[in-house]
Amino acid sequence: MMPSIAQLLPAGVVSAEIEGEEPHGYLLAQEAAQICGAVQSRRQEFMAARSCARQALRQLGLPETAILRGAHREPLWPAGVVGSITHCPGYRAAAAAKIADALAIGIDAEVHDKLPENVLERVSNPEERAWLSSAPGAIHWDRVLFSAKESIYKAWFPLTRRKLGFDEVSVSFEPDSGSFAARLRVAPVSGPELQFCTLTGRFLVRDGLVLTAVVLRPHR
Repeated sequence: MMPSIAQLLPAGVVSAEIEGEEPHGYLLAQEAAQICGAVQSRRQEFMAARSCARQALRQLGLPETAILRGAHREPLWPAGVVGSITHCPGYRAAAAAKIADALAIGIDAEVHDKLPENVLERVSNPEERAWLSSAPGAIHWDRVLFSAKESIYKAWFPLTRRKLGFDEVSVSFEPDSGSFAARLRVAPVSGPELQFCTLTGRFLVRDGLVLTAVVLRPHR
């Protein structure tokens, strides 16, 4: 049994996931138009991810709607909803919440394997690489680091509309608790409820998958 992204998400955030292919999936007309020129494997991937997104919306009591791609390939959720989509070979998932329960969500799934050669240098800083050199356990921590930064970016960009480079995020892990903290090397974001320069998230490594999630909660 594969790990579930739901294990990493707080109350109020719903999720849906698919292992392998989605034999009964479909695309709405607007979604299909955005992917019409893609190869079949990409269409299948897109369709399964959108099926997960619609399942998540149903759990929130919302009607079916097209989840289109924005100018930066980010999913465009209905008004009043935030969410995130991820896919990797053999796994697709989506998470969503109403804005009363979350300001931003980022999820990521990766195959649990060592990063390709030379990728680590591009996605990490010296402090992170020093920790990785003595990190505990039989885990490909370089891949977990990469996934954590992907989740961070997916939460960051829809909220701020700003790009965030790998070198602008410094991640530290708490292996025993399955959590991580990210220090952002950027000017603090200003605006209602958006004053943050650190983010926290959770991770899970099991059965050949790395899953990470970041949820920014509103101030109560």
